[in-house]
Amino acid sequence: MNALTVNLKPVLELTDEQFFQLCQANRDLRFERTATGELIIMPPTGGETGNRNGRLNQQLFNWSDTDLTGIVFDSSTCFKLPNGADRSPDASWIKLERWDALTEEEKQKFPPIFPDFVIELLSPSDSLKVAQEKMREYIDNGVRLGWLINRKSRQVEIYRPGKEVEVLESPVTLSGEDVLNGFVLNLGLVW
Repeated sequence: MNALTVNLKPVLELTDEQFFQLCQANRDLRFERTATGELIIMPPTGGETGNRNGRLNQQLFNWSDTDLTGIVFDSSTCFKLPNGADRSPDASWIKLERWDALTEEEKQKFPPIFPDFVIELLSPSDSLKVAQEKMREYIDNGVRLGWLINRKSRQVEIYRPGKEVEVLESPVTLSGEDVLNGFVLNLGLVW
């Protein structure tokens, strides 16, 4: 099953609160919302993708637990980006001082903040073109480093502000560079 995009604009424009309530009332579904207000209903992942997403998050959480400079989020967290889109990366990280600047209410709902770092793991039902557009959207909205991991082709696309996308073929590890200082992702657990 592929993601389903619904254009509600001609009939209904959801407020941020209504979108949040829609997501809360339908916890078995995964929603995102584009900057233009289109509702995206995403299918659940299969077992292989779910396991690999878990491995990504496990490594990122383990590093963060020792680094203590930021906070990690899994794919169930939806962020309100500056362009108005509501997006849920497969894994993300935010510097602690940026997270701590939010109010408790902002932290409880869909935080109005862009992550410093995101990972998207392409699942068999995902469109590469749509995933690449999403990665560009992240960077355009302030994300400092993003990885798009394509298990099928064993490629990683690295996104950075102001730079061309770098494509790596079958890398063994990925470095968090100066954004996640000291983080190294072992892709052997992901491929």
